[in-house]
Amino acid sequence: MSSEKSSKLTRIGVFYDGNYFLHVSNYYNYVHKRKARISVSGLHDYIRHKVAEVEGDISGYRHCQIVDAHYFRGRLNAYEASKKSNSLYYDRLFDDVLMKEGITTHYLPVKTSQSGIRHEKGIDVWLALEAFELAYYKRFNVLVLVASDGDYTPLIRKLNTLGTRVMLLSWDFEFQDDYGNERVTRTSQDLLEVVTYPIAMHEEIDNRVAKGSFAINNLFYESTPSQPANKIIPTGTNQNVKAKNAVAESNPNNTEGEILSIHNGFGFIKKQPNNLFFHYQSVNGIDFNDLNVGDKVVYEIDQNEKGEDIAINIEPNE
Repeated sequence: MSSEKSSKLTRIGVFYDGNYFLHVSNYYNYVHKRKARISVSGLHDYIRHKVAEVEGDISGYRHCQIVDAHYFRGRLNAYEASKKSNSLYYDRLFDDVLMKEGITTHYLPVKTSQSGIRHEKGIDVWLALEAFELAYYKRFNVLVLVASDGDYTPLIRKLNTLGTRVMLLSWDFEFQDDYGNERVTRTSQDLLEVVTYPIAMHEEIDNRVAKGSFAINNLFYESTPSQPANKIIPTGTNQNVKAKNAVAESNPNNTEGEILSIHNGFGFIKKQPNNLFFHYQSVNGIDFNDLNVGDKVVYEIDQNEKGEDIAINIEPNE
């Protein structure tokens, strides 16, 4: 029986809650000591090794293959993205990463309310429907879910009726943001109780890396994906300067400024009488890690929860 099992592939389907995956990747890039983003190819390699381990596959990870992978996320429509310098470019850059790994993308437009708040609706339902349908027709041996929301619990229960084993990759972490607020990310306990293989990735990363795990060490990019790509953007040309000036002129609320300091995930823009704080999530058109002290930027002024002025929508202004 063991020889019969070893001669067959273990078919793996992977499903990403894209907003959650981005949140986790940002944490490791800006807050965690790794200071690097999660590599999609490295994560897929880890999944194959982990499935072989938990399934007791004596033939090893080569008989554990990802046969289908899907990524779900809300995204700005073309009009809103066009108002942010290089936003469309960076969306396409990440699409290239997903395409290279054979991941099918599923995007829904993010809805913006009259108050300016963006809402991502319907992604979890779409993911659940696609995951169940594909598991039914393609008969995955193991379905891997990258998520933490308890809303996926009914999906897992349905997959259990098919006999599909479910591996959940989730992260728990907490940190204090730059305003002194506690930020906590926790996986739903209901979700953990219904999956076959709950994998606490934060523990895998922090504990197993010390043992020299090949799969764990390859989970991260040596540099952020945007860094090498930025080298091919023709900065400093007349055409590029005109494009950036057009961005500034298109929004009368934009103010020109200069980066005063850069820290882990936040920085300050020079302004009298009080310098303006900004967070990495407020930077558009360039990766936060590519900013340097002295860089010229345009930005808008908003207020934080304490009523203090802060900078948002920061974009390059070279």
